[in-house]
Amino acid sequence: MAKQGLREQKKQATRRHISNVATALFIQHGFDNVTVAEVAEAANVSKMTVFNYFPRKEDLFLDRHADRLAELEQVITERAPGEPVVTAMRRYHHELLASGHPLSGAIEGVTGFWSVLRSSPALMNRMNEQGHELGDALAKVLAAEIEDDNRARVVARLLSGVISAIFGNAVRRILDGDDVEEVRRDQASFIDDAFDLLEHGIGDYGAHS
Repeated sequence: MAKQGLREQKKQATRRHISNVATALFIQHGFDNVTVAEVAEAANVSKMTVFNYFPRKEDLFLDRHADRLAELEQVITERAPGEPVVTAMRRYHHELLASGHPLSGAIEGVTGFWSVLRSSPALMNRMNEQGHELGDALAKVLAAEIEDDNRARVVARLLSGVISAIFGNAVRRILDGDDVEEVRRDQASFIDDAFDLLEHGIGDYGAHS
């Protein structure tokens, strides 16, 4: 990934600080019981500053979405000449897993996070919206390359489906009580299986003799 300038690093640090404070409050008191003003006070910033970084309260908790969109766009646009998108995406997801990134899904703290998420219809609705936004963003980036909007939309939806499945598999297993380290070990194979299907297609899978 490209190196950020000092100003951008400071902005990202402020954004992360606000989100971390908000997340702690939401986990302690519940999403619907905490106001943006209370987040601002606890983070020692103005309410306006919070809204400058997070136009919607839900994005204080689902704060990785903007990072995901930016990184996925970068993965596609900065891949080596001739490298398939699937190859670049596969590598990116292995890097997320190896680094213990929250977007890998295979991390500690998943149970508390999803407890808050599931308790709030507003958060669940926003998460669904983010899934559509992800597909739209990928379609826009891909369309600029292949100049075929229909094909770009189909490929984007396939990619977003695989991305969601990879993240969801790790989260589901941890919520079911599986050991995080065991999930991390198994997740590498799941990533490869998912991208193998995307790369080669499902063929005659499910056909009855």
